[in-house]
Amino acid sequence: MLTVVIPAAEGFDEERSMFLYYKEQKLTLEHSLVSISKWESKWNRPFLNTEKSAEETIDYIRCMTLTQNVPEDVYYRIPPDVIDKITKYIDAPMTATTFSELDNDGRKRNREVVTSELIYYWMIAAQVPFECQKWHINRLLTLLRVCSVKNAPPKKMGKNKISKMYADLNEKRRRKLGTKG
Repeated sequence: MLTVVIPAAEGFDEERSMFLYYKEQKLTLEHSLVSISKWESKWNRPFLNTEKSAEETIDYIRCMTLTQNVPEDVYYRIPPDVIDKITKYIDAPMTATTFSELDNDGRKRNREVVTSELIYYWMIAAQVPFECQKWHINRLLTLLRVCSVKNAPPKKMGKNKISKMYADLNEKRRRKLGTKG
């Protein structure tokens, strides 16, 4: 969870020719599967690995907001330094776990389009409880990846490795039995 403060501001409404005064607003944000689901249901496109317009970015911040009854103008008054702080929070791994860029077979991983529904499927397949949908999304994705690695079938040995193992075993037996073949 991230808490940011949108500072008080002063503006001018040209239609009504009057000054407007905005109070400071504290927002509590959560970058989670729930937030991504809300955003994708509105924009009908994948959130992850997709460029977003300024309007889509502001709308995602709205989807992340846990604070109740936030006036609409607050989202359009977020200063650039706060946007940077939110972006760093979204990009943070939220875990110490790391992975190789190669899968278990030494090949580059598949880059399929990831949507919230696919992540929910992964959660069901890995038997991850739905309470985790409120975790920071990067932490949830790391947990799902750990489940995938730990549940993968053991790797088969290559032919060269098997031949070497048998040769070593035969050599050990010859020495033990004192034979030549």
